[in-house]
Formats: sequence, C-alpha cells, structure tokens
Amino acid sequence: MKRIISVKNLTKKYGATTTVKGISFHVEEGEVFGILGPNGAGKTTTLEMIEALRPIDGGTVMLDGINVGKQPAQVKEIIGIQLQSTAFFDKLTLMEQLRMFNGLYGETADAAELLAEVQLTDKAKSYVENLSGGQRQRFSIAAALINKPRVLFLDEPTTGLDPQARRNLWDLIESIKAKGITVVLTTHYMDEAELLCDRIAIMDNGKILTIDTPKNLVKALLGRGFTKKQEVEKANLEDVFIDLTGKDLRE
Repeated sequence: MKRIISVKNLTKKYGATTTVKGISFHVEEGEVFGILGPNGAGKTTTLEMIEALRPIDGGTVMLDGINVGKQPAQVKEIIGIQLQSTAFFDKLTLMEQLRMFNGLYGETADAAELLAEVQLTDKAKSYVENLSGGQRQRFSIAAALINKPRVLFLDEPTTGLDPQARRNLWDLIESIKAKGITVVLTTHYMDEAELLCDRIAIMDNGKILTIDTPKNLVKALLGRGFTKKQEVEKANLEDVFIDLTGKDLRE
C-alpha cells in the first residue's frame, strides 16, 4: 500500500521549549490514522506542521510526494482541513459559502451534493450562526471536501457533540474513507479511535510512544499482564441512550 504521508524527525520549538521532539511515522493511502494523547502532547502542533499551517523547525514531511516545508502552497491544494474552531462568513448561506469556496479553489464540486452528504440539505439557505454544534461540524467537513482532497485532517471533530451527532459524524467519516480519501484525526475519545482508526499513534510530551492497530495495542497490553478490576460490559450507558432515543439527529 502507498505511503501518502511520511514524517521523519519532525520537530517544533518555541524558544527553549521543544513541543514536538523528532517524531517519525507514516500514513498509508486510504486509511484512517489517529493521533491520540493528553492535552499538551503535541497532537495539534504536529497536524498543523503536516498541513503547512505552522513552520517546521526540524525534520521533513512528504505528503503525496510533495515536500511540505518547501512547497506548502502545493500541499494546501490537495488537503482538506477541519479545525477545532472554524470561522465562516456570517451573512452567506451554506449554499452560497460552498459555491464561493468552489470559486476560490477553481473546482466544480456539487455544493448541493456535499450538503446532502453531510445531511444538511434542509439547511442550504441557513446561516452558519443558526446551526447547532453538530450541524456546524458537518458543514465544516463539507467545506473541507470542496477541493476534492487526497487527505482530510480532522482535529477533535466530535468534541462537545451529543451522542446522536457524534455517532452520525462517525458514519460520515467512514463514508469519506469508503471514497478512498485518507483521514488523519485527533481525538480524546478512545471508543471513537478504536471504532474509526485503522492505526493509532499515541503521543505524550512531544514524543510518539507507540503506533499500531487498536486491536494490536490492546493485545499487547493484555500480554503484559494487564487486567481490569471489573468485567467490561457488552453495552454502555451511551448505547442505552441511543437505543431509547434513537440514532436520528435532533437538530
């Protein structure tokens, strides 16, 4: 399988403080790759360097054969980015904004089709300020897909969403992967990472501690003699909530 992202000895410094400490990893084309870690681990900074949004202080990043540090403009043409907080125009409808982005990129993506994909067809004439949190997140993903990216970056995409909106966004991410788009995401939700990610890198203190599939990481932990004090249930409270209230969006 083709490596679409190759990161070697990636480093970021702020004065005397090194926040990303010479990390190396790769992302394979068509996979969902997760970067996990506590606050301050360096996840977002790592993403921003790969996305050419933040200068690289050391090491190299190659994205689909493009050197990110040397050719940032070319990189931005083939990626989509959904940030933790994305700003949109206040007085343009969702449809108008997507058509405007189309013009900026010189693309001919079908705005109506994108809105349908993220289940916002009925909001086509609405303003972003009138959307719920989940709707805003889905619209930001639609905007990130306007240039038909090779790689989509999602930075904590489900933070603050209710269970229905969260699970709906999981379905959306899986449908994006099914189209052959590579997805790189950060999240604080372990169940989310376990469900969505083909492989996971766990970061702490600016370093990568391990990289593997979720199943292999759990297997390795058990192999080290780890046991839980209580048995893991086959369902949890979120499953009860979804079962009783339904999976349909309430927005």
